[in-house]
Amino acid sequence: ILGMFLGMFIAAALSNNIKFRVPQSMVRVFQAIIGGIIAGFGARLAMGCNLAAFFTGIPQFSFHAWIFAIFMGCGTYVGTKIISLPLFQTKMVMKKNKNGKSKYTYQAKNSDMKNKIYIAIGCLLVILLFVHSFRMQLVLGMASLFGLLFGFLLEKGQICFTSGFRDLWLAGRTNMMQAIIAGMAISSLGTFSFILFGRTPLIFWVGPNVVIGGFLFGVGIVIAGGCETGWMYRAMEGQVHYMLVGLGNVMGSILLVLVWNKIAPVMVYPYPKVNLLKTFGYTGGLAVTYILLGIAFLLTIWWQRFFFKKNKQ
Repeated sequence: ILGMFLGMFIAAALSNNIKFRVPQSMVRVFQAIIGGIIAGFGARLAMGCNLAAFFTGIPQFSFHAWIFAIFMGCGTYVGTKIISLPLFQTKMVMKKNKNGKSKYTYQAKNSDMKNKIYIAIGCLLVILLFVHSFRMQLVLGMASLFGLLFGFLLEKGQICFTSGFRDLWLAGRTNMMQAIIAGMAISSLGTFSFILFGRTPLIFWVGPNVVIGGFLFGVGIVIAGGCETGWMYRAMEGQVHYMLVGLGNVMGSILLVLVWNKIAPVMVYPYPKVNLLKTFGYTGGLAVTYILLGIAFLLTIWWQRFFFKKNKQ
């Protein structure tokens, strides 16, 4: 996680995109904290967020990831309806600018010296992280390295699962969702090869916790305006709104910890762990995964056509 944060920070600094930005209304603060709490609680209840129970869960052939994906999608749809309510609409009044000049000006970019300082600080922290993690354990050091690279790519690509679903429902845009599906297709093949060489995939219970948790997570990330990856890299860019989302996320996780021992024996442990590779065999499990990913891709194409046809009418 520290590697991811540092990778995001360095990527933002290299793009000259670090600037302290404060929410302009208390409604946005409310959205950030409450949405973060709901998302944090739902993610841990479902045994993972959009990374652990979706983007990496499906390529590990855990059936619970598909259930999570379906109900997360339903949750994001409901979330878009919630944020469309008048309460969450901006109170800003748009006025036509007649002379082409604006009285609102601000320094959009940092000075070169300040940006170089950010990059130097990031590099120094990376060195300290690597020295400490590799000294403790090789696996921990490699995890830090891959976390750094992953965080760097997330920030550079501005990859946000929330925007993928939200844009799908609100604007009919499918680019991000199709990219995510393509990424999982590639990742599935890579993970499959690791499993063939003896690595053990993470398989979780298929119980009501996945249904409820996935739905809550979907609602929460849309209300908050960012998912697990989205709030992390935006917080590293200096956006206070997403720092509050992260705080809410931690609070939601703590709430789940407090009730876990009461709900887990009822909602989680009695249910099976379904590994598609064991259920359908190695070839069959891989084939089922690609068939389902293909169906998901086709559904995004259908939804885009349906959305624009409906709006045109």
